[in-house]
Parts: sequence; C-alpha cells; structure tokens
Amino acid sequence: MCIRDRNTFRKDFLWGGATAANQYEGAWDVDGKGPSVSDMCTNGSHTTPKRVTREFEEGTLYPSREATDFYHHYAEDIALAAEMGFKCFRMSIAWTRIFPTGMEKEPNEAGLAFYDKVFEECRKYDMEPLVTISHYEMPYALVEKCNGWEGRECIEYYMNYCKAIFERYKDKVTYWLTFNEINSGTMPMGAVLSLGTIKGYSGSVMEVPDNPQVRFQALHHQFVASAMAVKYAHDNYPQFKMGNMCIFATMYPYTCNPDDVIETQKQMQMMNWFTSDIHVRGYYPSYSERFFEENNIVIKKEDGDDEILKNGTVDFYTFSYYMTNCVSTDPEVTANSSGNLMGGVKNPYLKASDWGWQIDPKGLRYTLNELYGRYQIPLMVVENGLGAYDKLEEDGSIHDSYRIDYLREHIREMKEAVKDGVDLMGYTPWGWIDVVSASTGEMAKRYGFVYVDKYDDGTGDLGRRRKDSFYWYKKVIASNGEELD
Repeated sequence: MCIRDRNTFRKDFLWGGATAANQYEGAWDVDGKGPSVSDMCTNGSHTTPKRVTREFEEGTLYPSREATDFYHHYAEDIALAAEMGFKCFRMSIAWTRIFPTGMEKEPNEAGLAFYDKVFEECRKYDMEPLVTISHYEMPYALVEKCNGWEGRECIEYYMNYCKAIFERYKDKVTYWLTFNEINSGTMPMGAVLSLGTIKGYSGSVMEVPDNPQVRFQALHHQFVASAMAVKYAHDNYPQFKMGNMCIFATMYPYTCNPDDVIETQKQMQMMNWFTSDIHVRGYYPSYSERFFEENNIVIKKEDGDDEILKNGTVDFYTFSYYMTNCVSTDPEVTANSSGNLMGGVKNPYLKASDWGWQIDPKGLRYTLNELYGRYQIPLMVVENGLGAYDKLEEDGSIHDSYRIDYLREHIREMKEAVKDGVDLMGYTPWGWIDVVSASTGEMAKRYGFVYVDKYDDGTGDLGRRRKDSFYWYKKVIASNGEELD
C-alpha cells in the first residue's frame, strides 16, 4: 500500500497512455477475427460524418480495418512506450478477436495467443496493462441477431467472453475496465459506438433513428453485465482490480440565473452521474426515476437484477476528460451557439481545439474534486489529450508544442487536485500513438506522442516517428510529474 503525499503524485502513480483495439489494432480479419461495428464504419472528417454500412462497399475506406496496425507492430510500439517510461499501458481486447461473432462457445485460440504476446511484452518492461473489456467494438453479428445490447442474451455472451479472458490472463493483467465510456449510451451517438442498437441501419452515424426506450434498456443490460463481471472477478480472482469508465463532460451554468443552474444540474445528473452512480453505489439513483417518467421510458428488470447491481460495484473509477461546456435556458443563447461534441454552449473564457473542443485544464481539477467528493474511491484519468493537425517536417521531426502546452496544464491541475486531497492513481493520455479518431474516423486528427505514417486516403508506410512531445512526456514520467517545462 502506497502512503499518499498530498504535495505530489503518489510514488506508484500509473503514468502511461491509452489506446483502443478498434482504432489502433487493425488486422480486422486476420487469424479468425470477426467484424465489429467499428469495422463497418467508413472514414469521415470534421465536416462530413462517418457512415456505418451493413455490407462492405467496394472502393470505400474503412479505417479501423487497418488502423495503425498495432497487430503487426506491437513489440515495436510497446518498446516505444517503455522508452518513455510508461508504468501503465491502457488498451482493449477486441471482443471479435476472441469470439468472432460473440456467440461461439469456445474462444478463438489465435486471438488469445496474440494478447498473450502483448501482455508478455508489457511485463518485460514492468508495465501494467490496463485492459478495457469492451471498447466500442460490439460484434456486428450481435447487432443483426439481437439489436446489440437491446437483447438481454448479450449479457450471457459478454460473460462468456469475460470468463475466457479472465482465466487466460489471470497472471498477466490486474486492472480491468468493464465498458469504455458506458455513459455514451445516454446519448443518441451511443447507439453506434457502444450499444450496437442499429439493426438494419446503414447511413450517417449522426442520423441513426433515436429511441430512448431502446437505449436505456440496452444500458440496463450493460449495467447488469458489468456488475456480473465485477462480482465474478472478485469471487474468482481476488487479485483483480475492477473499474468502470465514463465520459466526463463537465458543465457550467452559462449564467447565475437559477434556471440555468437547475438545468445544468439535471444534465449533469443524467450525462455524468447516472451510470457511475450505478457502478459505484450499486443502484439506480432517485433522480433517474423522474427522467424516465418524463421521457416515457420503462426499464424492464428481471428478478435479481437489483441484487446483481448491488453486489457488483467497482473498485476504482476511471474517466475521459477532453472538454467542458455551458448550459443555458435562454433560446437566443442556444440558437446562436455551436458547442462541443457533447453539445452545449461555448464558454467565452476558453480557447478551443481545431475540432472545436474547448480546452479547460482547471475544469479537470474541479471534476476530480467533484468525483472524489461523491465516491471516495481511487480515481484515474484514462483519456485526455489534444487532437490536432501535426506537420511532418522534411527532416522527419514533428514540433507539437501545442500538445505539450495542453498536457502540461492538465497535469498541473491534476497535481492541484491531489493537493486538494483527491486519491488519483494514474494518468493515461489518449492516443499516445496516433490512432483513428472515434468521432470522425479520420487520421488527420492526431493525438499521439508518436507519429504514424498513415493518412486519410489510406496511404502511408505505417512508420513510427517520435514527436517533440515524446521527449517531453518522458521527462514528466521520470520526474513523477515534477518536471513539466
């Protein structure tokens, strides 16, 4: 057990970086892997949404299918992470690499063997894998069979998957996250990304017909599956540490008008607190009842579901943090505002990224304090970063001072939160190596410390190059967050 010093990051702080198989791994049909929802998504851009298709379209780019090819570069990439000094490598297992349709009785041995090699590489460098069990990679076969997580049978399929990977990697993985950004399911975009409730649909990911009843019923099935996985792990593998993972989209009232304050509170409840209240506390929060009533949502529970939720609470809380926004009840304000990915009104006091995401380091300190005050369990920031256009210079260098500036300020505010008393266990910036963007399906939106030679037309030799931020982050880790300049 590490004794916490509130003046600095804990000595066993998990510095690292984050990725996801569907955006990084590639090899979408290699060694028995089946198609996931992400494999059926085309590329897009800041201005043109990506599409999901039911069938493969000749001549159309599906960027996740090759992504940046971790499958064939895993040893090289993990060595680069080790060179930076990573203590933790956040990654996901591709469900369809283990169970190609999600419905098989026995796992795919070739898929299991691949992750054996990945985890052995991590352990070679004393690097803790932090594994997301399901990270936006729903087996597409389950979409067509049961409309994704709307079908309760997905709980059984998910548990079959969990049991296989828990047993196989019990000596190689300690830290697990059940679902990535599970609260994306509270929003229409979650139908594609997380829930898979798109049976029979082809078209823009921004135009999927929205059915809140279906979304929240599917979410309930994910809650039950998560709790069952946590309970099973606790009962059978006591060495495991089980966490959840949420998007945290901090919201501020646009004014001190009480109407703005109340509306902000309501939106914070259902966007940011709802799913984690269930994960951490083990029951549906009271405020959700009114929301369901006002939106004609009726959650169908089976006998024993409430007990399952109660007995499957997580050990630590993790979240992504990219942006904040404001909430207004004034129609004139909302009509003239184009907010962030999560909607909302732009904050006049903040700058924004090239993709319109507002940059708010102090909001991270505020968020950490709010989270720790509410839950009193260890926290981890498992996604944070700046998507930007990077210029590859003639000599092969990439001068990304803007990324260093972004990360420096967020780390400073994390340190302030630690001084405030927050128990922060780690930090894994998103896309430590360039990956395909989840929101737009493009390569131009780069996050990494490592540049990958891959472009939006599908070209590129996949070569890896260290950016300036690579060397900066190496110093940050070596100094345990003390050397930030």
